[in-house]
Amino acid sequence: MNRRSILTFGAAAAAASAAQAPPLPAAPPAAPASPFTDPDFGFTAQIALGASYYRAGNPGKLLAIAAKIKAGDFESAWLAYHGAGVEARTLAQAAAAKRHNVSAREAYLWAAGCFSASLRFLDGTSDPERMLPCWQEYAACWSSGAALFDPPIERLGIPYEGASLTAWFLRVDSSRRPRPLVLLNTGADGLENSMYVLGGAGALARGYNCLIFNGPGQGDSLWVRKLYFRPDWEKVITPVVDAMVRHREVDPKRIALVGVSQGGYWVPRALAFEHRIAAGVADPGVWDVSEAWLGHLPAFVRQALDSGDKDQFDRMLQMGAAANVRSRMTLRFRVRPLGIASWYDAFRAVQAYNLRDVAGAIRCPMLITDPEGEQFFPGQPQKLYDELRCPKTIIHFTREQGAAEHCEVAAPGYRDFQIYNWLDETLA
Repeated sequence: MNRRSILTFGAAAAAASAAQAPPLPAAPPAAPASPFTDPDFGFTAQIALGASYYRAGNPGKLLAIAAKIKAGDFESAWLAYHGAGVEARTLAQAAAAKRHNVSAREAYLWAAGCFSASLRFLDGTSDPERMLPCWQEYAACWSSGAALFDPPIERLGIPYEGASLTAWFLRVDSSRRPRPLVLLNTGADGLENSMYVLGGAGALARGYNCLIFNGPGQGDSLWVRKLYFRPDWEKVITPVVDAMVRHREVDPKRIALVGVSQGGYWVPRALAFEHRIAAGVADPGVWDVSEAWLGHLPAFVRQALDSGDKDQFDRMLQMGAAANVRSRMTLRFRVRPLGIASWYDAFRAVQAYNLRDVAGAIRCPMLITDPEGEQFFPGQPQKLYDELRCPKTIIHFTREQGAAEHCEVAAPGYRDFQIYNWLDETLA
């Protein structure tokens, strides 16, 4: 009996039983589905929850936000997170006006986190044109909060191919004495506040200076400068290292490069060419970015791509985007940082983002993370680890540790415990 006949038989039997049985009392209305159970909504909620470990969010407020979100309703999620951002910004401004600097700094971080979260939903709404104004609200709150650190986080401009990249230099103190430096490389959609939670706060607590920077396609490099992703990330990291070794506070022999999300590809790619880096971390390890794009294509769509039928491929993806809000959201979100108008050209371009020809050139020690339930690059951390010829370590984060899924976003404390212990020992 095939599946359809099973369903038909079951429905007929249920109808017959219902006709012979006495009426049942009305069931209570079903509770609305929780946004935490939705893969898109739930992952954003985990990011917001994890940020509270470093005082960049509030668990109670997250629960209040979640109560306003209708499962699968991107507009309700945007409104809930954006409204919380506006509320936190108002608190921050009031505290700053009275020179309650610690309170103001924390509230600005809350606001930045909420605005950052709201950005993740806009492509699924009917008005994604709110993206740039929302990013501007985020950027203003991050910048205001950064100025209230002690010492203040310094905004730098990194010379880059006739332009510049914005970077944020976090110092342990004002002594100017040389310390190890951690370069924090975000991924396809992370912003500065995410990197503060996923590495910055942990670095300062352990005596590392660190640098958060916006490479091409990231943050204001995308929104203001119109610089876009590139696969040859060494062309980004080398100018960053050139700029930072000039600072008195940087020990040039102890520079580490840590990449999160798609940074798990960019970091090993850069390390194959930039040998002044003493240690690298890929969280998670990424062998081939295109697998995450191509793996979800139906066979007939993949055939159009592989055969070079650009018009047919673009038409099919456009039809899919028009018919399915999640497909539309994902495509817009992923293609925007590439700066490519054609779906076909974007899917072709991303196939260059792999480590097949360069992994063997990495010399420095590397740490690869492999979280249980990795939803974007499953199996790739182990693949990268197996291909490396340099000194290497792999850490398998688990659900039992509360550190499952992409970048262990719900467990930044335990993540830092593992990564910085390894860095301490490697850079010693």
